[in-house]
Amino acid sequence: MIDEKILEKIQPGAQIVVTERLREKEKERQSQFKGIVLARKHGFQQGATFTVRSVVDGVGVEKIYPIYSPNIISVKIVSSSKKVRRSKLYYLRNVSKKKSRQKIGVAA
Repeated sequence: MIDEKILEKIQPGAQIVVTERLREKEKERQSQFKGIVLARKHGFQQGATFTVRSVVDGVGVEKIYPIYSPNIISVKIVSSSKKVRRSKLYYLRNVSKKKSRQKIGVAA
């Protein structure tokens, strides 16, 4: 489960690294996904989620993580943005990486 201090820092515009547990047939492995938080939904309720977006091999990938998922091992905040004025950053899907860094003020 994710620590409460980290949960409060998972805000739209923050860059995070999510380490998750994956089960494939009989094997179990860990995977890391680094990206920008686009949205946070439903606060701290039972079905609360956050959406992370990254570009992998030239293709945009978005993952939606439930906050209370037992498969999430850890969440690490890389940097948080200062300039975000919206709660949902879906417009970043159509903007280049350079332009998105300028808009939300993330140095990465």
